[in-house]
Amino acid sequence: MSKSKPKTGTARLMELATTKKPLIIGAVILSALASVASFVPYIAIYLIVREILGALPGMAALDSALVIRYGWLAFAGVVGNILLYFGALACSHLAAFGTLYELKVNFASHLAKVPLGFHVMIGSGKLRKIMDENIEKVEEFIAHQLPDLAAALVAPVVMAVILLTVDWRFGLAAMLGVVIAFVVQLAMYGNQGSKVMMDKYQKALEEMNNASVEYIRGIAVVKAFKQTVYSFRRLHSTIKAYTSMVIPYTLSWENSFSGFVALVNNIYLFVLPVGILVGMRSADYAGFAGTLIFYLLFTPAIASILMKVMYVNGNVMRIIGGVEAMDEILAEPELPQPAQPKTVSEYGVEFLDVKFSYDKDKETEALSGVSFIVRQGEVTAIVGPSGGGKSTIAHLIPRFFDVTGGSIRIGGVDVREMNTAYLMERVSFVFQDVFLFKQSVADNIRMGNGKATDEQVVAAARAAQCHEFIMKLPDGYNTVIGTRGVHLSGGERQRIAIARAIVKDSPIVVLDEATAFADPENEHLIQKAFETLMKNKTVVMIAHRLSTVPGANNIVVVDGGKVVEQGTHEQLLEKGGKYRDMWHTYTETASWSMAKKKEVRAHA
Repeated sequence: MSKSKPKTGTARLMELATTKKPLIIGAVILSALASVASFVPYIAIYLIVREILGALPGMAALDSALVIRYGWLAFAGVVGNILLYFGALACSHLAAFGTLYELKVNFASHLAKVPLGFHVMIGSGKLRKIMDENIEKVEEFIAHQLPDLAAALVAPVVMAVILLTVDWRFGLAAMLGVVIAFVVQLAMYGNQGSKVMMDKYQKALEEMNNASVEYIRGIAVVKAFKQTVYSFRRLHSTIKAYTSMVIPYTLSWENSFSGFVALVNNIYLFVLPVGILVGMRSADYAGFAGTLIFYLLFTPAIASILMKVMYVNGNVMRIIGGVEAMDEILAEPELPQPAQPKTVSEYGVEFLDVKFSYDKDKETEALSGVSFIVRQGEVTAIVGPSGGGKSTIAHLIPRFFDVTGGSIRIGGVDVREMNTAYLMERVSFVFQDVFLFKQSVADNIRMGNGKATDEQVVAAARAAQCHEFIMKLPDGYNTVIGTRGVHLSGGERQRIAIARAIVKDSPIVVLDEATAFADPENEHLIQKAFETLMKNKTVVMIAHRLSTVPGANNIVVVDGGKVVEQGTHEQLLEKGGKYRDMWHTYTETASWSMAKKKEVRAHA
């Protein structure tokens, strides 16, 4: 059976809205009734005017009681419109908040299931805009635009019935103006060019958001080097691209929008010529005057009705663009899960002819035929020049990406044959870039194991050499990081990350060496923390400082995405290959010192 094609445009918006069908149906019906009720005062006023004109020249024949009843009818129409519309908004807001919650949860869940490479490539600015703005617009559509859309569809029908019922001649004249106004409106919104421009607008806005987030994150560097937004080329170019697209598009509406506004606000100009012709031939001047006055009073209401239709249409187009951006992310394939997940009882890691490319077209390989074994309970260090593929290896073990060739096995089982949650439970990570949430220190450590007791959290912190500095914080383990000036140093953040991994207590540990940028004191403390973390574990250590690798059971040297040699520290030194050159360079630079050269001046 063929898969149904995903819905787009207004159909997709309605699909999202009807997830709370009873509330939406209620909102639509109440809004439609409110729209009908909004016309009642005009009918009541028409009837009052007709009664007054019918009693002229004297007022003795005026039925005051009937006029008062018509007045109450007008009041009832106003009150009914308010109450019905309030009820419609109450239903639509309840539906909107429920839908918004589900959309955000589903979107966030989907982001957690797609490969990590997707997040690296797309940029956080675009995802932030979709999560915070585009999905919020769906709430706006359901809560406000949908009731207004129902009213906008019902109002023109009721309006047409009233216009043609009271006097078909005046009605046709007014309808002519309405039709011309609709034609102008469709010319503005209904063509494919508007849809293309709206897509370009959304993409330009997303690019500008991405660049803005990057600019703000790097503001310290920008300020340090006395740079401005103009020197930050990407942000400057995205702002220029957005401006060059939006301004011409906005100016292109100048004539058509002015024509539309002029038409809808002057429908009476179509009625007056007909009124003159009808008045010249009318024998019942009182009836004619009452009808003409009604149309002159009613035609301004046509303007508000058509303006509402226009704004609803414009808002819906903008929201559709946001939903399409959301659906584009939701269409991104999730990391495939095995139909029959396997488990393991051993935790050795094996790379078998692994190939991997960050490019979808696979033209450039980050890893080419990488093979090595990490024995259970041993430490394997991955070393090599920058850009050689070390961190890529670390990311592939927990399946942040899927290999494009070969396989990675844990305990003899391909990682692709394990459930992702199961695999994550068995691998702990400590990377160079440590992210701490704006939560308490205890909660940040407990990220490694949500079921960890307070005692286990403290024990992990002690083992990670961070208990002492935590106790000096204003509220100890309950201190919320990032509030009231509470900020941790790089070394302290890294030790919190190690505490996370310790409390998780996974059999496999992947270290993208956290000491790469640590000062000597922090490096010593981090190394002591590593001793606890690595005890009796299968460890893969991405080493940037060669001082940490001589004690490893096996050292794998990668260069250009390939394994060029492997063995123990002593074996590799004896081979006289790449590793020995790296070690020689490291030991030589480790002994460097800086000295100030004295300036010697010759005396004349």
